[in-house]
Amino acid sequence: MLELLPHDGNVKDTMRNGLRIVGDVHGDLDAFRHAVATDRFVIQLGDLVDYGPDSAGVLRLMLQVMHEKRGLFLIGNHDRKLGRALMGKRLRSTPHLEDTLAQLYRPENTDVLHALLPVLENAPAWMVMGQTVFVHGAFDPRMLMEPPPPPLGRVTYLLSRALFGETTNRMQPDGYPERTLNWVNTIPAGYTIYCGHDQRSTNGCPLAIPGRSGGQAIFVDTGAGKGGHLAWLDLPPPFVEKA
Repeated sequence: MLELLPHDGNVKDTMRNGLRIVGDVHGDLDAFRHAVATDRFVIQLGDLVDYGPDSAGVLRLMLQVMHEKRGLFLIGNHDRKLGRALMGKRLRSTPHLEDTLAQLYRPENTDVLHALLPVLENAPAWMVMGQTVFVHGAFDPRMLMEPPPPPLGRVTYLLSRALFGETTNRMQPDGYPERTLNWVNTIPAGYTIYCGHDQRSTNGCPLAIPGRSGGQAIFVDTGAGKGGHLAWLDLPPPFVEKA
């Protein structure tokens, strides 16, 4: 099992209350405030920024939750792109990224700007906890055996799968790559993958899709910041302390 949580006393105490799994936030600060108002340990599945009205505020709140040792976030493709921009890397910009950067460069957000890059550089791309896996985009069985690479560095195969999901060679009419869910059939029996990235639900609730190998994927992105809303799921404690 890949161990990524700093199990000091505060984190252990919080995790004894269970987990709250939060989907893509995309700058929806009001909803994110509600999501982190819990005594459970928060695992946010990536894409904190872009689209919504207050990406800087969302980042500040996430940093606060991490400082209080009661939550963490996984790197999403939008978070990675923001980190690369802050590193001065050449990339294809978008209006949403430009808006997020403009927010961060405002004087009132200097605190977030100065603290953010090291946090993005250390955000995990996936996390394994027993037979539960948390990832932004999509799963690959090798994630059960390999630690995630540096999230702002070279894009490896597994990092690409974690960030962008599984794609075909075709483009959709909206200009984005066509995505497929064949990876769901590779989830081993008894495993559950919690992911965001793809808004698959049609009723506004997280969507569970079973795979042919006996595992399942649960999609928690329900369109926050994009005209939908923010979703989260509460899970029981993931481990029991031995005496």
